[in-house]
Amino acid sequence: MSLVDEKTVLDAIPQPVLSVSADGAISYANFAAQEFFGSSFSVLRRLTISQVTPFGSPVVGLIEKCLMNQVSFNEYGIDLTSPNTGPDRMVDLHVAPVEMAEGIQALMVIQPRSIAHHIDRQLTHRGAARSVSAMSAMLAHEIKNPLSGIKGAAQLLETDVSAENVELTQLICSETDRVAGLVDEFEQFTETHADLDSPVNVHAVLGQVRLLAENGFGKHLRFSENYDPSLPPVLGNKDLLTQVFLNLVKNAAEAADEKKGEVLLTSAYRPGVRLSVPGRARPVSLPLEFAIIDNGIGVPEDIKGHLFDPFVTTKSNGTGLGLALVAKIIGDHGGTIECDSQPGRTTFTVRLPIATEELSAGDER
Repeated sequence: MSLVDEKTVLDAIPQPVLSVSADGAISYANFAAQEFFGSSFSVLRRLTISQVTPFGSPVVGLIEKCLMNQVSFNEYGIDLTSPNTGPDRMVDLHVAPVEMAEGIQALMVIQPRSIAHHIDRQLTHRGAARSVSAMSAMLAHEIKNPLSGIKGAAQLLETDVSAENVELTQLICSETDRVAGLVDEFEQFTETHADLDSPVNVHAVLGQVRLLAENGFGKHLRFSENYDPSLPPVLGNKDLLTQVFLNLVKNAAEAADEKKGEVLLTSAYRPGVRLSVPGRARPVSLPLEFAIIDNGIGVPEDIKGHLFDPFVTTKSNGTGLGLALVAKIIGDHGGTIECDSQPGRTTFTVRLPIATEELSAGDER
């Protein structure tokens, strides 16, 4: 294979690939590497590897060892975050010696960890939701039935106690209702039998959610939209998706800046990852992206990795079930949900599959 053919093949690889000489000069960068480092090849070829990686990065040492010992190295969890690459650039590296026209070079393949990490988190969220699903069925059976008996007994006692004790029987009734309400929330985690294969116009769902927000909990906010009007319908259930986006918008409204609160709703077509979903014979593609963005203080660092787990909440009076339920519903739809949060900008991103052509044909958009 000629050198031209080799570089043509490397340009087609979606992972960033660089070739680096013994003096650290970058002699080649494929298209993905140019995008990753935010520079064209004409710029990168005038730089050394130490100039495009963070100060003190182990990358330079890996390349030196690779070329000195003529062996390949794998390194996992390297931080390549820089002004050029942007935030959260944890990657895995494979460095191998190769013979090119310029001589022996170190070929460096960069594997961004974000996709694998996000998919792993989705599976974790779904596992947590399934655990809550099993627990909710037990709670409904073992707790709700006795609660009705307790409330009935308290109501009977209320007619036969002194005036000063009526308040106590009423307290028993009110607390019983509160616990029953919590169990009702758990029951939402049971396996859904709703139709999840209907074409749904998510822009219509977002419009309805925005209307509810602007006339209720989000009166103090400024809402804006940035939609791709050409998006096709998604496969799903309109009521459940309304519940998802209403929950996300409500959270955004509560987190947004108190004086200059803003919530942005967006949609876009993105090349989606293919994801194997339980209950579906083939992996699904998730190119439809919908995001809810607020300008609040952001999610605390200590709960970012557990945001969709049950009972995790930043609210003093929250149950921590809202986002866990959102993760379950999106998982049931064969989609994914992610959160990216920094002070002043928190983004919840939902990715969903496209409705089949047969289903889309009769859908009015």
